[in-house]
Amino acid sequence: RYEEREDFAVVMQPFFRNTLLPLDSNGKPDLSFFAADCFHFSLRGYAEMAMALWNNMLEPVGEKQTYNNFTHDRSKLKCPNPEKPFLSTLRNSGFRSSDLVLDKTEPSVPYWAVIVAAVAGVLVGSL
Repeated sequence: RYEEREDFAVVMQPFFRNTLLPLDSNGKPDLSFFAADCFHFSLRGYAEMAMALWNNMLEPVGEKQTYNNFTHDRSKLKCPNPEKPFLSTLRNSGFRSSDLVLDKTEPSVPYWAVIVAAVAGVLVGSL
C-alpha cells in the first residue's frame, strides 16, 4: 500500500518473532523481566524490548534480527553510522518496487471454517 510513497513507510520489525523466555542461572524463568502479574514486562523487560526494537529499526530489511536474547548488555545497542544514518526501509535497504513481490495470498483456512469451529465450540461447551 505504501511502497510507492516517498514520504511514508511501514516496515515490519520482527525482533520478537523467535524470542525465547529469559532464564536465570538455574534454568528457570527469570522473573526480573516480568511484572507482578507474570504477563507484562517489568521495567527491565521493557528496556530489553526497546533496545531490540531500536536495533531492528536500524537493521536493513531482509537482515533484521528475529529474536531478543535478554542479555542485559547495553553494548548491544546499535547506533546510526555515517553510511546509513536513517531508519531502514524497503527503499533505503536496496529494494526496488520491481524486486519486491507483494502477491496477495489466499488464507490457509477458509473464513467459513472459523465460523463452523466457533459454533461447534459453543455447542460442545454448552453440552
